[in-house]
Amino acid sequence: MITKFDSLYAGHVDMDDIGYGGAAVNSRVFSNEHLVSTFAKARNLARLLDRCGYDTFWLAEHHFQREGYECIPNVLLMALDLAHQTERLHMGCGFNITPMWHPLRLAEDFAMVDVLTGGRVRFGVGRGYHTREVHTFGAPLTDQAANRELFEEQVEIVFKAFNNAAFSHDGKRYTIPARVPYRGYDLKDLTLVPRPVHPVECWQPIQSATARGLDFMARHGIKGLIGGGVAEGGAMRAVVEGYRDALRRAGRETELGEGLCIGFHFQLAATQDEAIKAAAGYFEENLKMFGPLRLVRSLSEAQIDAMADPRQAPYAGLPTIEEAAASGAYLCGPPAKIIDTLMRLEKDYPGLERVSVSHPMGAPESLMLEQLEWFAAEVMPAFTRRAR
Repeated sequence: MITKFDSLYAGHVDMDDIGYGGAAVNSRVFSNEHLVSTFAKARNLARLLDRCGYDTFWLAEHHFQREGYECIPNVLLMALDLAHQTERLHMGCGFNITPMWHPLRLAEDFAMVDVLTGGRVRFGVGRGYHTREVHTFGAPLTDQAANRELFEEQVEIVFKAFNNAAFSHDGKRYTIPARVPYRGYDLKDLTLVPRPVHPVECWQPIQSATARGLDFMARHGIKGLIGGGVAEGGAMRAVVEGYRDALRRAGRETELGEGLCIGFHFQLAATQDEAIKAAAGYFEENLKMFGPLRLVRSLSEAQIDAMADPRQAPYAGLPTIEEAAASGAYLCGPPAKIIDTLMRLEKDYPGLERVSVSHPMGAPESLMLEQLEWFAAEVMPAFTRRAR
């Protein structure tokens, strides 16, 4: 039963000239003064979410994005700041891109934030999807097998550090502690200082949904976020069933949807047609940004090439907001219609407790604030009042 509502903000600045016929992604360059507006935008969103009863505000770690799409380089610093701007809202790491960290620095930083916020930050890990970011920090991404191998070893180390008063690790890439003498003795183990003082709830995006990836999540008790950003399909039954099956292989029987959060982009309006018209440019800008990263599997190479040219893109047969709304991947319409869609989602996935609603790249702060407040006032009570 759905009882919790979240929102995701990856850190995009307000921008104009959006959509398939708007400015090409690679031509966008913003001043530093405009790029840092991301932080004030995050603060204003967090305050509203806190006041309106949302549970978790998910933030994404990204780097070097002069194009203005994902401009928060450190989720943990942002989360700590937002905890001081709010009273009860949780902040979610959606996600710390583990291959760009030393795993013990990530573990230490999260543990500090856990202590300083009273446990209001949800941990999260991801493998990354921007070569510019991951390779610049010295980790592999084009070699997906090497990326996954590194990621898995790093996450193993993080959980050892969280869960043990003293620990060691001897793996392919890391030997912890370093085999050196220290103050008259040979190092054999380390203690993370500090360790988290609240139970660590860890989340990870589910994108490719391979059996190996899902089994890794199940083994470590990692929960999964589907859709709401790079995925164009929202709730995908095969992915939900795959996660349930991985938990079963790990010895845990669950209801379908348990341990997951399903994310949607949304647009409220008096009618579905009005919502579709209002959302079209943001939907298209989002696809323009993610398509060339090969995260939208339905796109052909010719379509991806056309996306880079505003003269070709509107005529390249690219996905439309009408198709996304019809499939239920983009929630468009009056509150009653969105309530009905989520009620049907709940019937399909009886273990699902958490849904995230957000806006795609290009959506201005004023629209996001207005829409999230409207959603809280007229959609959420159909679920949260019932739960109480």
